[in-house]
Amino acid sequence: MNRTTPVIPAGDIARQKEYCAELRALNARRPAPPRAWVDTYGCQQNEADSELLRGMLAEMGYQIADAEEGADVIVINTCAIREHAEQRVFGNVGALVHGKRRNPSQIICLCGCMAQEPHVAERLKQSYRHVDLVFGPQQLWRFPEFLRRVYLRRGRVFETQPDDGAIAEGLPVRRSGKLKAWVSIMYGCNNFCSYCIVPYTRGRERSREPEIILSEIRELAERGYKDITLLGQNVNSYGKDLEGGWDFPRLLEAAANLPGDFLLRFMTSHPKDATEKLFDVMARCDKVAPVIHLPFQSGSSRVLAAMNRRYTREQYLDKVAALRARIPDVVLTSDVIVGFPGETTAEFEETLSLIEAVRFDALFTFIYSPRKGTPAAELPDPMPKAEKSANFDRLVEAQNRISLEKHQAYIGTVQRCLIDGVGDDPRHSLTARTAGGRLVHLDGDGALIGQYADVRITDCSTWALFGELAQPSKPSPSQGRSPISSKGAPFPCP
Repeated sequence: MNRTTPVIPAGDIARQKEYCAELRALNARRPAPPRAWVDTYGCQQNEADSELLRGMLAEMGYQIADAEEGADVIVINTCAIREHAEQRVFGNVGALVHGKRRNPSQIICLCGCMAQEPHVAERLKQSYRHVDLVFGPQQLWRFPEFLRRVYLRRGRVFETQPDDGAIAEGLPVRRSGKLKAWVSIMYGCNNFCSYCIVPYTRGRERSREPEIILSEIRELAERGYKDITLLGQNVNSYGKDLEGGWDFPRLLEAAANLPGDFLLRFMTSHPKDATEKLFDVMARCDKVAPVIHLPFQSGSSRVLAAMNRRYTREQYLDKVAALRARIPDVVLTSDVIVGFPGETTAEFEETLSLIEAVRFDALFTFIYSPRKGTPAAELPDPMPKAEKSANFDRLVEAQNRISLEKHQAYIGTVQRCLIDGVGDDPRHSLTARTAGGRLVHLDGDGALIGQYADVRITDCSTWALFGELAQPSKPSPSQGRSPISSKGAPFPCP
């Protein structure tokens, strides 16, 4: 397929596999199998990247540990979206120096979006000398090569040069579960929202070929995965660098037509590119979960323009109306930033009024965090921090009330749920998710994990539903979407 973004040649990927085999042979000589731990911060794309890192580490002969204690290799996969996340990483990486002193041969790696920020890479180089390897997201496919260089003690390795990125296929993956799976359909971002560092750290938009994506989803369904999430910084930009007429709605419908007993989710959708064509596919495809994460960020058109979001308040509300006309009970979640530079009290009130008008199922709320290198970081910001915090509290209070009211409407209904795990409360031994992703606590036999079941909702809190098993039956999601089961919870978002 013709494309405008490069693909890593198969020979280069094969070379990385040779490095894996070489390291595996070296590790086999150790008295005991070496252990590796991957710690992940941030978004679902980082989670998917960490599954690739674990896959490569397993190919290199490492046992994958679930904690840093005793690990021979530690990989910190970082997020640069907010300052708080960066400071947490620096604090945790700094604490690793004690383990390195006890085990000088331990290898400490830092990758992800923070690594791609020049000021972060320089700080790591100068002040965190126990960190052996630093590389950005676009270089992830070369991880075996970098680790081999460190392993053979050729000095510290920093691979953080600017890179628009390419597509690397054929990397091993070690998935974190057996029911839910991430599938990256594209990488990078071309939107350049004025507050966001992602386009600078993850490069330009580049799409995977549809045949490869569909093959991966088909394989996951055959292996019994029930909940598959398609990932991209803006999934609605999928296919713009491909020829052949592929766009995201076409890909989503093709995936929904694959055989198997599974639900599809996706994130994230930029409102400017969320089309009625997408909403139509969601409405007619039973395997597409009735949930969408559609970040609005601000209810003020002036602030949206300053954010370079390229839609207005009115256009956002029109999108929501068009979506709900097709799927009345769609689960709608969103992101909002409080205290963007220059936001006035009146403009914040516009955000509150939009929340009341739309009535989201859940919001992911943030006080603006300046990111070095973004245009917004240079804007005047006169609103006091205390006022921003007070506005933030008002917003959270309003959304918590709405979320609770939406949950209360579930009581007495029967929801088609995927039983997905063990609960941490002895009164509720299992957890489940509605088609819309709402968390449900219930009691039942652990043998139900991995199956669909009808659950009668008996109670709720702001954050979750509580229920009991109804008449046992396990129809596939493809057998039809009921009006009740189209409700649910937001899919978790960074």
